Amino acid sequence: MSLPSLDSIETPAALVDEDRLEKNLQKAAVYVREHGLRWRPHTKTHKVPELAVRQLQAGASGVTVATPREAEVMGAVADDVLLAYSPVGASKLTRLMALPGRVRLSVAVDSREVLAGLAEAAHGAGRRVGVLVELDLGMRRVGVPTPEEAVTLAREAAGTQGLEYQGVMFYPGHIRMPLAEQGPALAEVSRRLGTFLEALGAAGLKPGIVSGGSTPTLWRSHEVVGMNEIRPGITPFFDRASAWMGACGWDEVAYSVLATVVSTAVPGQAVIDAGSKALAKEELPVGGYGALLERPDVVVHALSEEHGMLDLSRTAWRPRVGERVRVVPNHVCVSVNLQDELWAVRGGQVVGRWDVTGRGRGTSLKT
Repeated sequence: MSLPSLDSIETPAALVDEDRLEKNLQKAAVYVREHGLRWRPHTKTHKVPELAVRQLQAGASGVTVATPREAEVMGAVADDVLLAYSPVGASKLTRLMALPGRVRLSVAVDSREVLAGLAEAAHGAGRRVGVLVELDLGMRRVGVPTPEEAVTLAREAAGTQGLEYQGVMFYPGHIRMPLAEQGPALAEVSRRLGTFLEALGAAGLKPGIVSGGSTPTLWRSHEVVGMNEIRPGITPFFDRASAWMGACGWDEVAYSVLATVVSTAVPGQAVIDAGSKALAKEELPVGGYGALLERPDVVVHALSEEHGMLDLSRTAWRPRVGERVRVVPNHVCVSVNLQDELWAVRGGQVVGRWDVTGRGRGTSLKT
């Protein structure tokens, strides 16, 4: 396949620095090996099967997904797929049961209603589906809140035809402070997790898998007592939020959006052609919606749908109309979901292209 030059790519366009990507994958792989953790990365960030293969080659034991579409896309390249989202509705269950027979499918469950629907679908399809009982350890989004409820659900999963009780999972997404300040919050997660594990063990339902983790807490995952698997998603790319929280250095951020300066008419700012439909409109405590990769002091201080406004008040740099910049968004997952394709770059050269196949809701399976 003939690849374009970087200068010829129409903006806005999503770029991935190949060298940084590979270093990030290897760094995560080394960490989980050193701490004896299973690594089942969440692919909702990149949504690209080729990148899932890279993670598996680096040592991941399987992949995590959030939607039936992602399960279909990743099931084409991975034999172990965890749907970290309770599937509700016949159409979603039908799609999951249609995954290739070689795929070991596991599903997060936090209610008897979801468990019953999953069991019926699995029995009808003649397949065995793994169940991870989802726990609420402080996020207050989903998950059973008490050890007693976890025991009840785990016992039902263990005794239901077509299902296999495998363990528990949780997401510490409420821990979003800088890395050095996470100690007390992680200690509380460990304490709460311990009450669930103790109750399950006493009931003869000791979980084989205790799955958790996130990118903000990645490098302190080993401090969560009892957890043996992590599912970070942002790790291959990182973003401005990751750098702010200390999960990565600015020189480790692999993802950026290439944009063109389209106006300098308003004093003190420059306008680029990457707006909320390329960067996503998520804020950070430090303000703004992104920052320039090569000039992190230049922040995207406002967004319209197709316009990003750069604040030039803290720099002597004055860009020209037509000049190109690379923007690191606050939240890479949402930005990637707005792209049709990702361009792999190395040293200013385009070296690859990936379709963001996992986007959208429609099926990817051929009928």
